[in-house]
Amino acid sequence: MSEPQPFSQSLRRATAAAHDRAHHSRYMDALFGGRLALAHYGTLVVQYWHIYAALEDGADRLAEHPVVGGFAVDALRRRDAIAADLAFLRGPDWADDLRPLPTTAAYAGRIRETVDAWPGGWVAHHYTRYLGDIAGGQAVRVLLERTYGVTGDGARFYDFGALGPVPPFRTHYRGLLDAADWDEVERARITDEACHAFELNIAMLRELADTVPPEHLAA
Repeated sequence: MSEPQPFSQSLRRATAAAHDRAHHSRYMDALFGGRLALAHYGTLVVQYWHIYAALEDGADRLAEHPVVGGFAVDALRRRDAIAADLAFLRGPDWADDLRPLPTTAAYAGRIRETVDAWPGGWVAHHYTRYLGDIAGGQAVRVLLERTYGVTGDGARFYDFGALGPVPPFRTHYRGLLDAADWDEVERARITDEACHAFELNIAMLRELADTVPPEHLAA
């Protein structure tokens, strides 16, 4: 009899299709095509402010949790980096207007619901954001440098140097997923929530595209 598949592997496979759809949204296609103004990218960073505030407020509250506390890694925190990026992208008064899009508010609200009621669900959102940021998100860092000439402030969101080498950290993170004391029912719930997290992200990207002039979206 074959060994059961590690949870980290089954979770990755279950979310692969939704991950691909997010990556190929109209907004992301236009961003990677270099067709967006830097201000349009700044609008995405504003949305990140709300999403990562929800995630990291959750990390503060769950850091001592016996099952999920290990995921609350300080070196992953993005809020200071987002603040530096917004100061660069929007100027010194960046904090005066941080209104989220409605889809972003729903996304952040769902994260906060899981923090309050279901720590495993918070891990689902944590996984979809941070592991994506330290892997595929690096393509955005390269894009910002090559297409927009942005390095340092403006692109600090993608700097995970505090983690040290990324491959060992990813291995450690997947080990946390595999070792967590979740039965099959809970793992299935977490998988469903991770898929839902991608759908919330896709909805946000769809609404972001609606804030961009149509001529910037056309290939």
